[in-house]
Amino acid sequence: MRTKTHQSFNIKFLLFGVFLAFVLLFLLRSNLSDSKESKNKTTLLSPKTLNPLVSKDSSTEPTNDTKNCPQTCTKIPRSLAQTLIHYTTSTITPQQTLKEISVSARVLEKKSPCNFLVFGLGHDSLMWSALNHGGRTVFLEEDEAWIEQIRRRFPMLESYHVTYDSKVNEADNLMDVGNGPECTAIGDPKISMCQLALKGLPGLVYEVKWDLIMVDAPTGYYEEAPGRMTAIYTAGMMARNREEGETDVFVHDVNRVVEDKFSKAFLCEGYMKKQEGRLRHFTIPSHRDGSERPFCPSLE
Repeated sequence: MRTKTHQSFNIKFLLFGVFLAFVLLFLLRSNLSDSKESKNKTTLLSPKTLNPLVSKDSSTEPTNDTKNCPQTCTKIPRSLAQTLIHYTTSTITPQQTLKEISVSARVLEKKSPCNFLVFGLGHDSLMWSALNHGGRTVFLEEDEAWIEQIRRRFPMLESYHVTYDSKVNEADNLMDVGNGPECTAIGDPKISMCQLALKGLPGLVYEVKWDLIMVDAPTGYYEEAPGRMTAIYTAGMMARNREEGETDVFVHDVNRVVEDKFSKAFLCEGYMKKQEGRLRHFTIPSHRDGSERPFCPSLE
């Protein structure tokens, strides 16, 4: 009995020793793993490894007091937060339908952050700016009072007042003018001899290489209103005049005569990629990249 008891005691003592060693090894490995994970998190969330588009947004850039706090690196930008709140609580519907908006949104998804020029300032402007987060979105508007109203509500939007010296009832005459050699010659619209070219836009409009252009203004829905003839023509010439690459141009309200005829004539049916509802999408290549291109490509 004594011998059996002694052997049993030795086995128990051995098992206890093995268990204790296992626990100590487990605790040691856990500490090492936690230390390594903490180090990795610090590296991943350091300012040097953050998305540069987020770090450039002054509304999300950490201050001296909080730059070491990982939470400040994952906050949604203030501009996007305001956009979400606005459209969640607004009862005003943008002029474009969901399907029409989706056409431009898909292009923005591929190209943003980019340079986006919009003829018109409306209820959808905050959306376009948010979809091009990190890029530059510029709005051109004919109504000064409306610009001030929007600026008070959304000061983050970049908008400029412009004037148009042509009216809808002049469209037929301007279409004939557009067929002249001075209007099909490729060059800077600012110094163009073509009557259709807009020459009084803010200087930055001619200086920036626009990746997307949306024509949704001026008014254009009655005879005495400013028409979109010059805006459509100028958008097409800006696209052709860039040194290289291509520009996506969108025209809204193509159910109207002016928008229909002028987009086909000066943005060209051969460059049209898609029509969804009242929106047309054109992709216009550079005409200064060394390729000898006609003003409009053949439809064959």
